[in-house]
Amino acid sequence: MNVEEILDHLHWLGHDSFRLDGPVVIYFDPWRLKGKPAPADLVLVSHEHSDHCSPADVKKVRGPSTVVLASASAAAKLHNAQTVRPGERLSVAGVGIEAVPAYNTTKFRSPGVPFHPRAAGHVGYVLTVGDVRLYFAGDTDVIPEMSNITCDVALLPVSGTYVMTVAEAVEAARILRPQIVVPMHYGSGIGTPDDGRRFAALYKGNTAILKAE
Repeated sequence: MNVEEILDHLHWLGHDSFRLDGPVVIYFDPWRLKGKPAPADLVLVSHEHSDHCSPADVKKVRGPSTVVLASASAAAKLHNAQTVRPGERLSVAGVGIEAVPAYNTTKFRSPGVPFHPRAAGHVGYVLTVGDVRLYFAGDTDVIPEMSNITCDVALLPVSGTYVMTVAEAVEAARILRPQIVVPMHYGSGIGTPDDGRRFAALYKGNTAILKAE
């Protein structure tokens, strides 16, 4: 698959939740899934917060051969999930998977206590699907490790408060230099569609604003 094909098969399910169809069906942080969602070959969960790690939604898409990968804290909430930690690499059904760090440096629930601490081991994912590297950032600020990530498509949070602001996401995109950015983490009580549009206007690079399904 090339970048255009990836975007044609990428479905935004709201907030941080996505489904990538074909040839392997992959869900990222499935949450509040509607109707009868397509069965998954692979489910990727970034961390344990309830708007990212939903055991009920994982169950909806899970079949006998579905592989579920999750950070340690999220895996503890899910049945028979495989724990992944930042820096780990593996392959599932021909898809290369790299778990990368995701954490806050400037967003705190109380003084000195980040919403997403680095020590918690939360993750984002870099997938290699065909010839394309897709980066799902998870809940993160701009972090030094981004300078070591190469990707063609970047799914970046933009709503602020718990994750990067629009301006910070633009900074991240300029570090990553993907072919195209898909803004996320807005529109479900955290952030609004204006965040995606403001990102596109400020970034001035290739941006895909997906309509939530």
